[in-house]
Amino acid sequence: MYFLLLGVALLALKGLEIGPFAAWSWWLALLPFALAVVWWAWADRSGYTKKKEMDKMDKRKAERIDKQRDAMGMLKKRR
Repeated sequence: MYFLLLGVALLALKGLEIGPFAAWSWWLALLPFALAVVWWAWADRSGYTKKKEMDKMDKRKAERIDKQRDAMGMLKKRR
């Protein structure tokens, strides 16, 4: 996501010819988009995306169980 935000910012600065960005090559302005594609490909192939998704689901499950236990009065008080 950071690569996309950086790419949009550089694209806007290059397109509007603001400051030193006007002299940059278009390849430098478009490079963050290529890096975003590479990042997504790596994240999907390495399992990073799936691991993050599973961690998020486990956290939501634990919070839901704790909320139910608290409603039944079974949750241990933390000191």
